[in-house]
Amino acid sequence: MPSRRTLLKGLALAAAATAVPLPAFASAEYVPPLRQMRGMWIASVVNINWPSTQGLSVEEQKAEYLAWLDLAEQRKLNSVFMQIRPTADAFWPSPFEPWSHWITGVQGQDPGYDPLGFAVEETHKRGLAFHAWFNPYRVSMQDDPNQLHPDHPGRKNPDWILPFGGKLYYNPGMPEVRKFCQDAMLDALARYDIDGLHFDDYFYPTNSTAFDDAEEFAKYGAGFPDLAAWRRNNVDLMVSEMQQRVREVKPEAAWGISPSGIWRNKGTDPLGSETNGGQSYDNLHADTRGWVKKGWLDYIAPQLYWYIGQPPADYSKLVPWWSDVADGTKTMLWIGQAAYKAGDPAQAPEWQDPKELSDHLTLNRDHPQISGDIWYNANDLRQDRIASVSTAVADHYVRPALAPVLPRLATGKAPNRPVLAYALRKRGGVEVRAVATGRQEPFQFAIFRFPGRARDAQFADARHLVAVVPGDRQVVWQDPDGKRGDHYHVVAVDRANRTSKPSNGFPVI
Repeated sequence: MPSRRTLLKGLALAAAATAVPLPAFASAEYVPPLRQMRGMWIASVVNINWPSTQGLSVEEQKAEYLAWLDLAEQRKLNSVFMQIRPTADAFWPSPFEPWSHWITGVQGQDPGYDPLGFAVEETHKRGLAFHAWFNPYRVSMQDDPNQLHPDHPGRKNPDWILPFGGKLYYNPGMPEVRKFCQDAMLDALARYDIDGLHFDDYFYPTNSTAFDDAEEFAKYGAGFPDLAAWRRNNVDLMVSEMQQRVREVKPEAAWGISPSGIWRNKGTDPLGSETNGGQSYDNLHADTRGWVKKGWLDYIAPQLYWYIGQPPADYSKLVPWWSDVADGTKTMLWIGQAAYKAGDPAQAPEWQDPKELSDHLTLNRDHPQISGDIWYNANDLRQDRIASVSTAVADHYVRPALAPVLPRLATGKAPNRPVLAYALRKRGGVEVRAVATGRQEPFQFAIFRFPGRARDAQFADARHLVAVVPGDRQVVWQDPDGKRGDHYHVVAVDRANRTSKPSNGFPVI
C-alpha cells in the first residue's frame, strides 16, 4: 500500500488540479495545451517577496516560503523563479560571495540554515520546477564599497566595481570579472538540484560615460567602432559563455533571460518593433534579438509590461514582433506579465479593467511561438487587486499544464511507462493509484480521465488532463469528479518534462 506521505501528497493537489468545464469565454476551437510555462517571480532584493523582511527566524522564513508555494498551487502554476543572488551575494553557503544581507540584515551572517537547499527541496515536493534567478552584475543597492562585507570580492578587488546611480556594479568589461560572476552563479547550479538558471533584465546600467569604464575600454576595446559596440560585445560574451557553461555543468537545466520588452524601436532600426520606448540594445547594451537569432538561449521571457493599445509601447504590437523573432529558432518564447500594474490606482485606466491580463493571454493564443507566461511578482498574484489575476487564471488555466520541454532535450530518453494499479469508486469520487516502473522516480504523474476508451492522439493536449501530481514510486490521488464508466490513464513525467507512453487504461466500474 502507498505510504501515508504519498497518499497525502496526492490528495493535497486534488482540489487545485481537478478538471472543470471550459468556460464560455473559451472558443470552440480552443484546445488547452498539454505544455505551458506558468511561472512567477519571487524577488528577494529589498525584501520585495521573500523573506518579507530581514532578520526573521528560520521558522518564519520557512513558513513564508511554503506560503508562496501554496500560492503557486492556488494559481495553477508549474514553476517558480526565485531570486537567489540579488546583489552579488548568496542565498546559499557560497565560496565566492557572502551571505545575502536581505536574509539576516547583516551581509555575511550565516542565517542558520541553507535557504536555497530548503527552497529547492520544498518546491520539488510540490511537483513544481525551481528556476534560480540571478542578477549578473549588481553588487549593492548603495554606492559605498566600505559598507560591503570585508571579505566581499568588491572589497578585495576594488578595481572590479564601479558606482553609478547610487549603486555599485561589477565592471562587465573586465574578463576576470565576467569569469568570476559566472563561477559564482554556476556554483549554485552545480551543487543544487536546480531546474534552470535565469537572468533578469539588468546589464549595463546606462549608455553614458558616467559609468566610468574608460580604462577598460582603452585596454580591451581595440577593433570596436565605439564604446557601445564594445560594451555590447561584453554582454554577448557573458550570454554565450553562460550557455556553454550551463550545458557543461547541468545539460538538462534551462538557460534563459527575461529582458526589458523593447529591443529597438522601428524608428531607430527597421528590424525593430512599432514602439517608441527605451531600447535594451542601446540603453543596456543588451542585444536581446541577437541572442535569440544566434541560438544562445533556451528561452527568452521579454517583460511586456504594457497594456493593449498603450502608446508608445503596445502589448498587441510587441507580441507579434517577439513571436516573429522566435519563429524558426530553437529559443522558446515566454511572456513576462505585469501583474503588479493591474488594479494599481496609480496606473492608467486600462489597468483598472479586470480583464486586461486575461486579454493578454487571449491574444497570445494567436501566436503559437508563445509557450507560456511568467508573472511579476508573487505579491501581486496574492493580492489579486480587482480580481485581475484570478480572472486570467479562471479563463486560461482551466486545465493543469506540464512545463515545456526544451527543444534540444525533446529527443532525450523518455521515462518508463507507469502502471495504473486501479481506479476505484470511493466516497467522494474515484481513487487512482499510479505506480512507477524502472529505476528513475518520476518527477510528476499526469493523470488523464476520459468518458470512454482513449485513443493515443488524445494525450497530446490537456482536454482530458485532470491532474498533475508530484512523482513518487507510487501515488494515490482522489478525483472528486470521477464516475462510473470513466477511463483513467497516467503518464510519467521526468525533470526535463519529457513524458512516457500512457499507462494501461483502467475503467471505473
